[in-house]
Amino acid sequence: MPEYAEGAPCWVDAMFTDVEAAKTFYAQVLGWTFGEAASEFGSYTQAYSDGKAVAAVVPPMPGTDAPSQWCLYFASPDAAATGEKIKAAGGELLMEPMRVGTFGTMLIAKEPSGAVFGVWQPDEHKGFEKAGEPGSFAWAEVFTRDAAKVDGFLPRVFPFQVQTMDMSGGGAGDGGGAGDGGGAGMDYKVFSLGAGQPALGRMVMGSEFPAEIPPYIQVFFGVPDCDEAVAAARELGGRVHFGPVDSPFGRMAAVTDSQGAAFAVIDMAKRVGAVPKMTPA
Repeated sequence: MPEYAEGAPCWVDAMFTDVEAAKTFYAQVLGWTFGEAASEFGSYTQAYSDGKAVAAVVPPMPGTDAPSQWCLYFASPDAAATGEKIKAAGGELLMEPMRVGTFGTMLIAKEPSGAVFGVWQPDEHKGFEKAGEPGSFAWAEVFTRDAAKVDGFLPRVFPFQVQTMDMSGGGAGDGGGAGDGGGAGMDYKVFSLGAGQPALGRMVMGSEFPAEIPPYIQVFFGVPDCDEAVAAARELGGRVHFGPVDSPFGRMAAVTDSQGAAFAVIDMAKRVGAVPKMTPA
């Protein structure tokens, strides 16, 4: 099982009012299978691709009315210390560091512009057992209306190097850019863990995003065929918000599932066009 460096995306989960409907949806769209619900941890249920853990679904806690949404977790060797960095950098802790049995320690936070994310300090549960392949996590992007807040926050919390992607020749974000397809002049940043280890993208939410949609982190899942995944999502009550479109990083589409959780799918084998240049920010 891989060990994840500090700041690397290492896990995703989502809260669904109807967990069984979510399992049906993602089984058909992403090919997932599901393990037994862990009743001692709020019926937390892991999802698998080729027998490897790739995500989890869970019902909301009793008495809460949280919307269905995917949460991306970043690896940390010390969740409590990362929590202090988050507060010092202007973020907010929505859930203080909490031990989860023998699996690890988690916290939930909000960056200054409003996007929610998690931090995971692993113990027995290291994170993704599979990533960067069909059926698993492929990429993620912060969608924000205040790029300066995000750009100033992330490198203070995690050991990120920041680069600007040159969109003058078109293209799309690293692994995605599903927000607007990567038009020329688009403001796009990439946060990396050393050379050749991109961890996260940052997009600016334009006028195409309704004002009631808050900043969020878009999670991309790999699929063997983007168009087939989109068709399956539509058939199961999902909505397509962008795409499918080709890009230098794969054919992709942004969708919401049947319960309103946003995510994106990308066929990383189908790449079209030149990869945009990167320059230090």
